[in-house]
Amino acid sequence: MSLTAILSVIDGGDDKGAEKLLQKYNIENSHTFAFDHKEEDARIKLSQDLLTVLRRSDHPLCQSTCLETLRILSRDKRVLGPVATKEGILTLAGLARILVAGHDGETLEEAQSAEEERVVVEALKCLCNVVFNSVPAQQVGADVKLAEGLCARLHSVSSSHHEVGLFSLRLLFLLSALRTDVRGMLQKEAGAVRLLTDILERTLDVLWVGPYEAAPPKPEALPISLENNELAMEALKALFNITMSDSSDEDNDHQLRLIAGIMRHLLMLKTHTEAKTEEAHSHTINLLSNLPVRCLDVLIDIPVQGGMEEYGGKNMDVVQILLDFMEKRIDKGTNYKEGLTPVLSLMTESSRYHREIRRYLKTQVLPPLKDVKERPEIGCTVRNKLVRLMTHIDMAVKQGAAEFLFVLCKESVDNLLKYTGYGNAAGLLMARGLLAGGRGETQYSSDEDSDTEEYKSAKPFINPITGHIEHPMPNPMDEMTEEQKEYEAQKLVSMIDELSR
Repeated sequence: MSLTAILSVIDGGDDKGAEKLLQKYNIENSHTFAFDHKEEDARIKLSQDLLTVLRRSDHPLCQSTCLETLRILSRDKRVLGPVATKEGILTLAGLARILVAGHDGETLEEAQSAEEERVVVEALKCLCNVVFNSVPAQQVGADVKLAEGLCARLHSVSSSHHEVGLFSLRLLFLLSALRTDVRGMLQKEAGAVRLLTDILERTLDVLWVGPYEAAPPKPEALPISLENNELAMEALKALFNITMSDSSDEDNDHQLRLIAGIMRHLLMLKTHTEAKTEEAHSHTINLLSNLPVRCLDVLIDIPVQGGMEEYGGKNMDVVQILLDFMEKRIDKGTNYKEGLTPVLSLMTESSRYHREIRRYLKTQVLPPLKDVKERPEIGCTVRNKLVRLMTHIDMAVKQGAAEFLFVLCKESVDNLLKYTGYGNAAGLLMARGLLAGGRGETQYSSDEDSDTEEYKSAKPFINPITGHIEHPMPNPMDEMTEEQKEYEAQKLVSMIDELSR
């Protein structure tokens, strides 16, 4: 579709004719993400003209068509000049029914028809693209308090407006991810943490049976619906950004513990596919990593459901889910830094602060040693997999795995070496200044681990560097003739002579 023809019709004031041409353009370019540089000026002019049409037209079909075209054009960062202005952002915010500073728009409740709701959704999609691709647009969004308007919208949007809620959350996520000032404002002034917590409660059908304990899902319960799963993921991402700000204020503990309780509930739920469930768990782990570690007792303190006597009555179901998630990520073998380090960090800090979590993970990951015939890094147990990661090429992955095992060993060098061997642990010990032995700085309970009889009998024969029993190497000279021995001796003398010159 020729841009020149579209521009000519728009300049002539024929909105109806422009609408038909734009519909063709939208169909042809719905999957276009790379644009012709030669038409850049024409696309900039079209962006400007589309904003003009949007301001003068009150027909929903014309508005949604123009917004769809503008959404396609906004994929190109170079043509966002006319849109990434205060006037452009206010125009889109008005069509999205977002109340912002300097602009009195209509509320969403007044958008009754499907055509009017489509205008709101397309405007939100445009704002997402423009904010993501343009720094000036991000600044304008902060100036007109776009995030505050979104929070007001999310307080009132009903479940019948699924896409409106979804793209409002996505825009809030983008603004909070790209602007630290917006992030702080949302936490302190807009009450976004409470708002997003409430959205998660509603979306996940949380039923509280204790102060921070949600009723467990029934065995016959259906998976989370696709729509609710989408909303929950966007809310989790936005909440992750907002809680990245300082959350050390103990006055917020109640709200943060509620979040931890909801995250525990989410970890127990299933979605329609294994991939979606893993994605949900990943976002949940990221958010839990932002919470103060003192609030994570909510994950195991489940008085109504009960727990395991050997761990002080604490419930370890979620800890096992985290451990299973970690092992799946290790088995994938790719993207360790983004996919594995968050869950390693979460379990490390939880183990350091909560004795019961550490004791449970120690039992699962580092059970008492019996067979020490193989190197610690050889095998398919969780311990073997983690020890292999201790020599990974990525520093964050290597340190994360080593630190996790070190904490499970109560930061005792002797204990760590027993399970990993000196060679695998050397990097951590050097970084900690513990090459000569000793303990880390954290204080742990005084209960000691007991060795198995098998390990005690094998201990004198274990190579401390490799961490396993090495079979005696055969003497290569045993099968040599006297002539061969004489030849090798002469060869060695010659090599020493060359080195001494």
